[in-house]
Amino acid sequence: MATNENLPPNVVKQLAKELKNLDEIPPEGIKVCIHDDDFSTIFADIEGPAGTPYENGIFRMKLLLSHDFPHLPPKGYFLTKIFHPNIATNGEICVNTLKKDWNPSLGLRHVLLVVRCLLIEPFPESALNEQAGKMLLENYEEYARHARLYTGIHALKPKPKSKSGAISESTTALNVDQTNMVSNTAKLPPPPLVNKGGSGGINSQDQPVVAAPSVETTAAAVEASAVVQKKEGVAAAAKVHVDKKKMDARKKSLKRL
Repeated sequence: MATNENLPPNVVKQLAKELKNLDEIPPEGIKVCIHDDDFSTIFADIEGPAGTPYENGIFRMKLLLSHDFPHLPPKGYFLTKIFHPNIATNGEICVNTLKKDWNPSLGLRHVLLVVRCLLIEPFPESALNEQAGKMLLENYEEYARHARLYTGIHALKPKPKSKSGAISESTTALNVDQTNMVSNTAKLPPPPLVNKGGSGGINSQDQPVVAAPSVETTAAAVEASAVVQKKEGVAAAAKVHVDKKKMDARKKSLKRL
């Protein structure tokens, strides 16, 4: 267990238990960081709440615990520069929970949640940053513009959330579709080879293209076929004539016998 000379052993024991709980069940939008050998300083990264000028920013703060903690409240400071009525230019936080409304029974979780809520609902009536407080009361749009500017310049940027699961699902679905496509394509007859880009050559899909026969080519083919058929007829007639002569000669030979 971590020890610290600035805090009583019973307080260190209680803090160790509370910090373990904060690590296992972190508050929404808050991540606590500590040094194992020093519980007197608690660091936390707070996400800017959605819908506020602090959205899309992460603000680092610290709580300083004195030897009299928890009888005395911790002191809170923002380490990240922020434009806020209740946060001074040196980072000091002004909130009643850390001052007059402090109660020793309040834990660190409660304190951190109150600080984050301060980003949602500032209290310009008790401003440490007078410029921010006055601007909030008189011209909210101008105040929000300043706050967003500070957020964009000084706040840390949140890490993008992983989408590997969605990508894996999409890839699986794509593979299934491609498999079905291949299966369906295998059942279809091959497409006719048509030349879309002129006579002969290769089309855009690198498939051989057979040119459509022209009228002249077709006529020539028909004429050639007729000539072949005529020659075949003449040859057949000549063969019949020869066979007839042979038959007559055989009959004459038989008569001599």
